[in-house]
Amino acid sequence: MTMTDATPSGPAVPAALTTDPAPTAADAATSTAGAARPTRARFHTLRVADVRPLTPTAIEVTFAVPDDIADAFDYAPGQYVALRATVEGEELRRSYSLCRPPARGAISVGIKRDPDGRFSSWAHEGLRPGDEVDVMSPQGTFVSKASTATGHVVAIAAGSGITPIMALAADVLERSADSRMTIVYANRSSTDVMFVDELADLKDRYPSRLTLHHVLSREQRAAPVFSGRLDEERLRLILSRLIDPASVDEWFLCGPFALVEVCREALAEAGVPRERVRFELFTAGDGNAPAQTGGARPVRVRADEPVRSIDFTLDGQSAHVDSPVAANETILAAALRVRPDVPFACAGGVCGTCRARVVEGSVSMTENYALEPDEIERGYVLTCQSHPTSDAVCVDYDG
Repeated sequence: MTMTDATPSGPAVPAALTTDPAPTAADAATSTAGAARPTRARFHTLRVADVRPLTPTAIEVTFAVPDDIADAFDYAPGQYVALRATVEGEELRRSYSLCRPPARGAISVGIKRDPDGRFSSWAHEGLRPGDEVDVMSPQGTFVSKASTATGHVVAIAAGSGITPIMALAADVLERSADSRMTIVYANRSSTDVMFVDELADLKDRYPSRLTLHHVLSREQRAAPVFSGRLDEERLRLILSRLIDPASVDEWFLCGPFALVEVCREALAEAGVPRERVRFELFTAGDGNAPAQTGGARPVRVRADEPVRSIDFTLDGQSAHVDSPVAANETILAAALRVRPDVPFACAGGVCGTCRARVVEGSVSMTENYALEPDEIERGYVLTCQSHPTSDAVCVDYDG
């Protein structure tokens, strides 16, 4: 996942959403996927075991996971990890999807280089086997919710959006001899196709159960439907001629915002229930997470100015910070001033790493591409996007 996984999935909500909490402790114990979430992800220092070229602009990085922390890196296909490194004296964080089926002792991510991306450029130019990188334990809800092992799953991906689909596809096809997978994968040209050999291997292994459609915007293909940009018109053509939406049990959409929105609209028009559609946004640019949260901007509280009182619980410990109303800080930015270990990765409302439950007060959440509607109903917010709207706010990162 290349996110600002990323996250990850979940329908967007309107800007300036107001959340007034009324959840119980029992409510907070259950995640949208029906399994308890870990209290919070933590960074561990891992050694780079391998760096493998995928395309001229993409690499696969494999990390060795020691036995003593192997349990911390158990994951479901479709999840992501956040990487943390100091580049030119500045801490940068970036989230990337896990591209291999779960296997004890190693994890792998795909990193596509962005011309303006500081982290991806650093990874492409400097990462070598033997290097050490801080890696957060896996997160994300871009995972299968299927209750049976005999369904038909369709994935629509663009560019580096194929990364989580690789792990998902292997998992779906290994479930049983009755499971099926269809992948529609959009790129500019054949040289941009990530994991081309792995996709071919999957097709050879499951020739009757894996259908793979490559859509190339800058190359002519034998079938006109696969030549050109994967826009609304082409997607409708694919849905009408190649994929029967009524035959699909789960949909996974992964790519830029514009593509994901076009796909969601087309599926809604085709009558696909929203709960069958999972999506994850991949965005351009690496960003600088601390700066995005406001952590790089010093905030001082004057005795004569109005403030918002923010209390939060993290790892069982309570902390307090006052945030000047004029500063318009997010809860995350304010919390980082007194607890630098507050969890976050993308700081863009996509990954969900900074998720917390509002225990007291109210907030407005600017963006949300990570939380499910039922999570919001139970009082959860993305603290990187949440601004206090009451004089006092209390949030729980452990809940």
